[in-house]
Amino acid sequence: MTRTIVVLTAGLTVPSSTRMLGDQIADAVQAAVRGRGEAVRFEYVEVRELAQDLASFMTSGGVATPRLAGVREQVSAADGVVAVTPVFSASFSGLFKMFLDALDQDALNAMPVLIAATAGSARHSLVLDHAMRPLFSHLRAVVLPTGVFAATEDFGGTGLEDRIRRAAAELANAVVVSGNDHVAGFAPDPSTRRRTSGNELAPVGDFADLLRGHAG
Repeated sequence: MTRTIVVLTAGLTVPSSTRMLGDQIADAVQAAVRGRGEAVRFEYVEVRELAQDLASFMTSGGVATPRLAGVREQVSAADGVVAVTPVFSASFSGLFKMFLDALDQDALNAMPVLIAATAGSARHSLVLDHAMRPLFSHLRAVVLPTGVFAATEDFGGTGLEDRIRRAAAELANAVVVSGNDHVAGFAPDPSTRRRTSGNELAPVGDFADLLRGHAG
């Protein structure tokens, strides 16, 4: 069975070191999965390309454009997510947070998520554990133990490659499982709600029924 992993990157430039890191992680996951004789495919979401859609969503009371609705479906249907953000003001970027705010509250239930970040200085490395890990835990995702932080000087270094391989192996373990009796590679929790994109509209009750029993 071919599993799907969404690589979510929030870089603002082209080319982007954030997208570069996402690509390196995807390649490492591909290698780890191939070594198990399994298959995985990657879908890429560049948050920068959704900036206008996200602004519209935030200023219209949560009405998603067709393009944003499609991406919401894409993320909630994935088997795993690689989430990479640049660091701004010692935290994830505002655009990255806007995208996560636009997801349904159940979009990432029990979803394995590999967190990663890029910055100009190693001084921002704690962004993974002080900002990103709590954020995805709040969204009820399963945040993998190893995060990947890359300062500018880390690219091309063996230390970064080692962290990427270790994190990629964890994501491969979480996503590539045999059978359907596991939730993302972890023991199933009967109380875990199914993932939803938020695009489905709840049924609207009949107005007369709503007023029945009320006087005045």
